[in-house]
Amino acid sequence: MQNPLTTRDKLAIERTHLANERTFLAYTRTAIVLFASAIGIIKIDFFAQIEGLGFILGCLSPIFLIIGIVRFIQVKQKIKKMY
Repeated sequence: MQNPLTTRDKLAIERTHLANERTFLAYTRTAIVLFASAIGIIKIDFFAQIEGLGFILGCLSPIFLIIGIVRFIQVKQKIKKMY
């Protein structure tokens, strides 16, 4: 028979869920900032010499978002599996 979870254990699980969500939001925030920076660099004429950097940042933005989503799902499944 498995021991029931104590309040401390339940709170630890909840903290783990919140940490996972916080990490996902950090990936999302990074993707948004990269995309906004890319648009700014591409649209502002002052940055014409580094326009290529804007396109690189624009390509990196969805990659960061996809990595964040994949990691969020993987960690969420591990948490469910463990508890």
